[in-house]
Amino acid sequence: MTLFGQTLDGQQLFGIVSLVSVLALWLVVLGRERNYARWFRQWEADRKARRDAEIAQHEPKRGPWG
Repeated sequence: MTLFGQTLDGQQLFGIVSLVSVLALWLVVLGRERNYARWFRQWEADRKARRDAEIAQHEPKRGPWG
């Protein structure tokens, strides 16, 4: 096989294929990590909102107007 005017043997071709496959795997893992971080931030914000609403519901009313 010839790439950019240079003939590649089997070992060099295997190295290029390995590097490209590792890059693809790294990009997939990075995407999943970003999606998990986004999901976790949203889940944490929802949990805090639910907790704040529950605390506000059980707090004693202050003053004559609540």
